[in-house]
Amino acid sequence: MLSLIIGGAGSGKSAFAEALCEKLDGERLYIATMHTEGAESLARIERHRRQRAGLGFETLECPLSLDKAAIPAGANALLEDLSNLLANEMFSPGGGGAEAVRRGLSRALSRCGNLTVVTNEVFSGGEDYGAGTLAFLRELAALNRELAARADLVTEIVCGLPNVLKGELP
Repeated sequence: MLSLIIGGAGSGKSAFAEALCEKLDGERLYIATMHTEGAESLARIERHRRQRAGLGFETLECPLSLDKAAIPAGANALLEDLSNLLANEMFSPGGGGAEAVRRGLSRALSRCGNLTVVTNEVFSGGEDYGAGTLAFLRELAALNRELAARADLVTEIVCGLPNVLKGELP
């Protein structure tokens, strides 16, 4: 089963995705995509670790090269999050761009019994962005559409509340 969980910053999408994974079969794997640099990212990582403490997740740090990640067959995996992974692949030295993300997602889908992907809704801002940011936003929009088309479940989280756009909650 492929689930796509989308929402804005602070919407509750991570907690929702973790609760969803608790209901699904398979060894729980948390695929962490954030680079660990700077106080802000370290604080966010620590908050997410506390949030999923005791939920039975093994953590796999994977800021780049998802296609090479050691994902156990049949895993119940939570990818947190697509936006970070894409930014890393587009803007980090050695990153492979959006195609590396697509390859990684394809491999993860072939390995996982359940894959839950958390992504950000970043398209409502209406700001005048630079070329690099626009390229990122366009690629994220394309990836979100591609995953939504393939997904069994698509849920938008608004103010902590799920709005099921496709499929049914388990």
